Amino acid sequence: MKVEIFSDVVCPWCAIGKRRFERALDLFEHAEEVEVVWRSFELDPRAPAVEHADLAEHLAAKYGMSLAEARASQERLTRMAGEEGLDFHFERASRANTFDAHRLLHFAREQGLQGELKGRLLSAYFSEGAVVSDHAELVRLAEEVGLDGGEAAEVLSSGMYGDQVRADEAEARELGVNGVPFFVIDRRYGISGAQSTQTVLGALREAWSASHPALEAVGAGGGAACEDGSCAI
Repeated sequence: MKVEIFSDVVCPWCAIGKRRFERALDLFEHAEEVEVVWRSFELDPRAPAVEHADLAEHLAAKYGMSLAEARASQERLTRMAGEEGLDFHFERASRANTFDAHRLLHFAREQGLQGELKGRLLSAYFSEGAVVSDHAELVRLAEEVGLDGGEAAEVLSSGMYGDQVRADEAEARELGVNGVPFFVIDRRYGISGAQSTQTVLGALREAWSASHPALEAVGAGGGAACEDGSCAI
């Protein structure tokens, strides 16, 4: 079974959704047969490389709310993240363009470390205040999850994987994805938003059952058969 997850690395609900999905996967009976692919999605493709400004002020301006309302929203998200074992510090975060981070995630997928890098980028942004558009920071984070720093630097200094990022984003539009996180299971089931662990688990089980239907017995009563080393006579 294949699960594709469209998300961004500066999206708080994506971090919460990732944690809930991972918990659901831990409870899923066929987890070892699930392929997880992280797809690119930029919440703000026009974001500057970096902007050292109060995120609450940006949030207030973007959504037409007061600064107090924006800060209250961040506090609610911080408490909710804490319930999932995540440590958010919005006061440390800097608005940044995430295109290069997504390019690096495509590289990480080829190395079998995409999930690890995705988690590290989210924690670095929301907990540590890392600038996820800075190439030196991205190389450091890549190395921390086991990627080769020289190869990561080469990816970032070139245009490698840019087409893959754009292809993911085009695919998201075709699928009608306009908010993240968004989970696509076997291209048949979609989960929008950071749903509860139990909701995600239920979707995984339903998708598995649909693609692995149980055999339906035909005929009344049991026919003659051999079992447990003996045969009916």
